[in-house]
Amino acid sequence: MKSPIRPSIVFFDLDDTLLDHKSAETRALQFVHDAFSPISEVPLDQWIQSYKMINKGLWDLYGAGKITRKELHYRRFYEPMNALGVGEDLNKEQLKELAHIVGKDYMLNYRHHWEWIPGAKEAYDQIQEHFPTGILTNGFAETQRLKMDYFQLWDTAERVVISEEVGVMKPHPKIFKHAQGAYRPEDVLYVGDSLTSDVEGGTAAGWRTVWYAPNASNLEKLQAPAELVISDFQELKSWLL
Repeated sequence: MKSPIRPSIVFFDLDDTLLDHKSAETRALQFVHDAFSPISEVPLDQWIQSYKMINKGLWDLYGAGKITRKELHYRRFYEPMNALGVGEDLNKEQLKELAHIVGKDYMLNYRHHWEWIPGAKEAYDQIQEHFPTGILTNGFAETQRLKMDYFQLWDTAERVVISEEVGVMKPHPKIFKHAQGAYRPEDVLYVGDSLTSDVEGGTAAGWRTVWYAPNASNLEKLQAPAELVISDFQELKSWLL
């Protein structure tokens, strides 16, 4: 079934929509686990699980303006190491310094594992031939801009909006208003993987939304406020083109 109304612009989320952030994150976490002997003393699955849980909570605090970028950078490693008893012979300042070093090595390794979500590049390339496209992403500006460089997305995206440069994160309505520019909200289509940040945030802003949800249950798909729910990008191409 084709989309009943053609959008004037198609925005895409970046991480875990076009690009496979989760896989790159996991591989970088495995790298620092193996590279730092204090961390390697705990099981890998516990290290990854603890990091991801704590990191999500810290991003929520950062998005709410309750912690700074600097705090987020070191606390997302300091807190899981502290919780798992890593470096028990280190005092707080030493553990904090180790967290800074681990964080830097994590980011360097994370960049080595960036890749497209399967099917996303082909879909994006074909869609941008028929519609103006944009990128709307949460994240640190430096990292997201490097991704834009690496995947040559500057050449095709008409608009690029990064949360750190706007001062608020999705799902805040200000970032959607900023991104749409002169377009009417009902003429904007947004494709993203996050039900809260992308679909609910975009819908609340008056945008049309597509939820990329390969692992969602049938009930979750039925209850989502998205105009379309897709499990792969072939579905998006068939609907839009």
